[in-house]
Amino acid sequence: MTFPEILKALKQKQYKPLYFLHGDEAYFIDVISDAIENEVLNESEKAFNQTIVYGKDVDHLTIVDVARRYPMMSQHQVVILKEAQDMKTLKDLQTYVEKPLDSTILVICYKNGKYNFNSKFGKAVQANGVVFESKRLYDNQVPNWIQDYLKDKKLNIRPEASALIAEYLGTELNKVANELDKMAINLPPGTEITTKHIEEQIGISKDYNVFELQKALGQRDILKANRIANYFAANPKRNPITVIISSLYSFFSKVYLLNFFLQASEKEQLEALELRSAFFLKDYREATRFFNRARAEKAIEVLKEFDLKSKGVNYNSTGKGEEELLREMVYLLLH
Repeated sequence: MTFPEILKALKQKQYKPLYFLHGDEAYFIDVISDAIENEVLNESEKAFNQTIVYGKDVDHLTIVDVARRYPMMSQHQVVILKEAQDMKTLKDLQTYVEKPLDSTILVICYKNGKYNFNSKFGKAVQANGVVFESKRLYDNQVPNWIQDYLKDKKLNIRPEASALIAEYLGTELNKVANELDKMAINLPPGTEITTKHIEEQIGISKDYNVFELQKALGQRDILKANRIANYFAANPKRNPITVIISSLYSFFSKVYLLNFFLQASEKEQLEALELRSAFFLKDYREATRFFNRARAEKAIEVLKEFDLKSKGVNYNSTGKGEEELLREMVYLLLH
């Protein structure tokens, strides 16, 4: 079952006796687990019928003992095993998993990796339970996820604002969701979130960010690009060079690719660049005026060179910190 399908079934009170949640992205596992923890039983039922344990603190015998109990004054009992990856005898749950109790909802949360279901235990889980793999989103999927997340909270967000959040907060969705929740508390429903809101609520500058640097480089606006580079250099902890290089590499890779599709339709260009919205397409198109294939390729080579330098590979950094590396890199990208 997919993430939306599981949540929909839970809201409709369609429960299964076993849920095995595993994968690299903790956020989706937490949401499903929290939904079962908070919504299956009411407060009076939880006292006798809800048990939450952690893998490092229990063994399979404890889980089986609890899971085979019948609920008291309730249709179900809920047993949630968190951090199951730390439980040494997890596979020994096989006998219970092969014949789970219908009145028990056992939730196994296995984080920090994909579980291998080749064992007898794994095959029993697949045969008798709901298995959900929580996959980490790709970088280019996070802005769309942010838009959908805020839409559920009756908020809209401009594409440049969602991209800005994604770039600076990364792909760790629990961290992103936490910042979005704090922002949602302070904004009335129906608000369209802009980069100004991002600066006020999260602290990411609307004028001095990597997207403004991309735009300045794409337009060969030397003054603006150097102004942003100087700002980054003065605030290296908030603007690490590795993050800037990664973002610029993605930008110039798309500019390079777009050079092969200049005569194509907008739809074909969006598909080639894997863009969901045409909002950013104008920036890439404008950049191709100054960065043809050869110049875009040179920009990518510059970024690769400075990525290695920033990591100390074949580079003596004596007398040069990240600030000087950043200024030198921007200079080479502009000339």
